[in-house]
Amino acid sequence: MKGFISKDLHPFWVILLLLAFMTAGYFVASFIYSLLVNWIFGISIFELVEVVENPAAHPNGVSAMLMFQGIVQFFSFVIAPLYLLKAFGYNLDTYLSWKVKPGVGLVLLSGLLIILIMPANSIIIDWNANMELPAFMEEFTRWARAKEDELAELTKLIADFSTVPKLLVGLLVIAAIPAVGEELVFRGVLQRQIHRWTGNTHVAIWVAAIVFAAIHMQFFGFVPRAIFGALFGYLYFWSGRIIVPIIAHFVNNGFTVLLLYLQQTGQIDFDVESTEAMPWVSVALSLVLSIGVLYFLYQQFTPLPVRTESIAEAESGIRTEDEV
Repeated sequence: MKGFISKDLHPFWVILLLLAFMTAGYFVASFIYSLLVNWIFGISIFELVEVVENPAAHPNGVSAMLMFQGIVQFFSFVIAPLYLLKAFGYNLDTYLSWKVKPGVGLVLLSGLLIILIMPANSIIIDWNANMELPAFMEEFTRWARAKEDELAELTKLIADFSTVPKLLVGLLVIAAIPAVGEELVFRGVLQRQIHRWTGNTHVAIWVAAIVFAAIHMQFFGFVPRAIFGALFGYLYFWSGRIIVPIIAHFVNNGFTVLLLYLQQTGQIDFDVESTEAMPWVSVALSLVLSIGVLYFLYQQFTPLPVRTESIAEAESGIRTEDEV
């Protein structure tokens, strides 16, 4: 599709357009969902509000909610940003992946890094979950705790992965679609546009990570989520390949889904949803290994050359991170 929006548009307006495209994606998804949910589960459009407010009250409520989440995320976070980039006339391949392909082992190591870092991250999770805010923020604290409890109950309701088919659906809806969609939105578009705007790599990565953490509406899990968002951002900046943060993101979500499956089928006796810090020995080992792997990835990714096609596009007016 030939671009009908100027590539010279200021990043602020690009970000607003991203929000507009995502909003349009939400409405398209809602319309498609209303047709599918009636066809598959026999839930009419008039019953949808009741199902959303109380999924447990309907025999197919949980499945309907999972389907809603999957369809909305696919259209709002996958289709919308891709269509926006096409509207600018970008070649999706060279825009999102401007460096040559790294070895498969490096991509897989990026995913393994997420598992290695989890024990160290448990310290931050524990601290953030038990954070005490000042007295003047009492109203916000009550709201944040209530929101946290509400989302925890919804998560507990839909996180039934006790059979292989449910596990596969969970990996698709909870891991695969969010990994692709959120990396396209927050790293592929937002991070790069902020980089265009500020010219500062670290500002772009951390602002995108903070927005990424904020949209999840879980204040008492905000800091560890922002750190992971920044980690995905640096992996993207170093590697120049969108598949790298996508794989890392998928492993982060998918590993949790897999652990829940193993817990629910009685194969492990471990509280997957616990926010308590892990033993200091595992935390220390995790920290050492994570730093080592992260530094190794940095050394391997940063020398990767820019693709010839991306250089040609850069010469025609498209800036990549390597040019700043």
